[in-house]
Amino acid sequence: MSAARIRVLLVDDHTLLRQGLRAILDREADIRVIGEACDGRDALRKATALKPDVVVLDISMPRVNGVEATRHIRADLPATRVVALSMHDGEDYVESILRAGATGYVLKDAPARDLVAAIRAARAGGMHLDPRISASVVARYLEKRPATETHPVDPAARLTPREREVVRLIATSHTNRDIARQLELSVKTVEAHRTRIMSKLDVHNVAGLVRWAIASGMVGPD
Repeated sequence: MSAARIRVLLVDDHTLLRQGLRAILDREADIRVIGEACDGRDALRKATALKPDVVVLDISMPRVNGVEATRHIRADLPATRVVALSMHDGEDYVESILRAGATGYVLKDAPARDLVAAIRAARAGGMHLDPRISASVVARYLEKRPATETHPVDPAARLTPREREVVRLIATSHTNRDIARQLELSVKTVEAHRTRIMSKLDVHNVAGLVRWAIASGMVGPD
């Protein structure tokens, strides 16, 4: 009896890319695409319903980005592995998604065989990184990872969903009044959120909060 095929969920906000990936993976005898999602929030919903072996996702997506989606998938579905597929090779992107729990990172201009290899490695419990990614990124990730834990500590776990939303808005240059209007809160409530967030994260100004948001993957470095 042959081994079970690797069940894959594809996540990207570009329909043509997802269709191209599906066509590539459908040619592999040991891989089966069981679903597609168009953004991070859709990915969380479909991952919960389908329980794939591997989720292949983009980092830069609307609503919920790839780093946050990875963090939630790894927390809610420990048996599901995540492979990041990105156009970015910057150290901030790579380190953020590795610390969120991804076990693969493939650049979008890589040959198809690299993605297939990353999926197979993830399913087998290994790690596959694009060879162009700096070895120093991986070394720094391993140095920061607690030796007694299987997965890295999630600093964003200290924040409530509302606080994470406030962080994203602060880090993208929104004022307290802007945030209050978007989230339908009072300005005083937003100020209280800001104070609690800075206390939880041990940061003391907006610049420090922006740096933390970039490092955690809540916003992009650019």
